[in-house]
Amino acid sequence: MEPAEIPLLPRGVRLHHDRVRDQWVLLAPERAITLDAVGHAILSEVDGQRSFGQITALLADRYAAPQAQIAEDCAGFLRALRDRRFLEVA
Repeated sequence: MEPAEIPLLPRGVRLHHDRVRDQWVLLAPERAITLDAVGHAILSEVDGQRSFGQITALLADRYAAPQAQIAEDCAGFLRALRDRRFLEVA
């Protein structure tokens, strides 16, 4: 994923907290993915406005981690979501 690309959740896909299981999930029509803390941290910054570079810089600052490592991890995660049509990129 390129730094200038803007990830966004497509229509019908949303981040949701399942109160029964006390877990974050990504919901789509007839599909759901349970998120771990890392996945939730990444997707909570995906707002359709911020670029991939801005998101990774924010996460790197928040978690005091190298931005290159954050970008690599985020790119893999978001690419997998994109392949499964849980994410779009503008």
